[in-house]
Amino acid sequence: MLTFLPSPQAFDVSLLLSLFALGAFSGVMAGLLGIGGGMILVPFLTGILLQVGVPKTLVVHSAIASALAIIMFTSLSSMRAHHKAGAVRWDIVRWMSVGLLFGAFAGAKVVTLMPTRPLAMVFAGFVLFSAYQMWANRKPKPSRTLPSHFGLMGVGGLVGAVSSWVGAGGGFLSVPFMIYCNVPMRYAVATSAAMGFPIAVFSSLGYVVHGVKLDNMPWGSAGYIYWPAVLGIAVVSVFTAPFGAKLAHTLPVERIKRIFAVVLAFVAISMLFKVLSA
Repeated sequence: MLTFLPSPQAFDVSLLLSLFALGAFSGVMAGLLGIGGGMILVPFLTGILLQVGVPKTLVVHSAIASALAIIMFTSLSSMRAHHKAGAVRWDIVRWMSVGLLFGAFAGAKVVTLMPTRPLAMVFAGFVLFSAYQMWANRKPKPSRTLPSHFGLMGVGGLVGAVSSWVGAGGGFLSVPFMIYCNVPMRYAVATSAAMGFPIAVFSSLGYVVHGVKLDNMPWGSAGYIYWPAVLGIAVVSVFTAPFGAKLAHTLPVERIKRIFAVVLAFVAISMLFKVLSA
């Protein structure tokens, strides 16, 4: 439910500056890598949400839900920049989005039923796998192409569900998938950025609906989403995402892949450390 009770700790200036810094960094990464910025945000949001009074039993769930809400804003900015560069494969977006919508909403329900520690370990496992795939840089067979329309819808459902589990815009799965199907890296990143918006919208809706009966969240919450943090990060990330998109079209492809892998590995290890040491 929408909560208007005071949080145990004031939302102070230093916390606000931390959100702005996170917004700047996640926006650049969203534009550069097409990952929506959510994966980068979840470990940091976990610490911030604990400070403002989110219960420990709900903090990872809330961090994931809030990261997805941020992607609603960041992905629009990133998508616009990539579209202007003519790099978005709208034919892929159109068919995968059909599955994305159902997968994202249903995936949010699954997360609400999971305890915090197993959820964090699932998050870290998926992210580390994605990092390995990018770093290994395996070349697909030249003859491999995208599946049929129904195949794209099925892949979209999987991407949407897993993205809502880990608080991501789907790029950690959709970018490797498109590269596997011989879509060039820059087009894969741009197309993934466009798919981040429907994932974020329906995942966020799921986290609000499935958390409507929560009564122990701090002021400013709607379901599992903590809106003060969402807005504090999004107000900056929407301005830095186009810069990241510009870098995606100027940096060498191999360098982008290595950046992708290093960022994802750092995120996964940070999350595991936070949760297992708690």
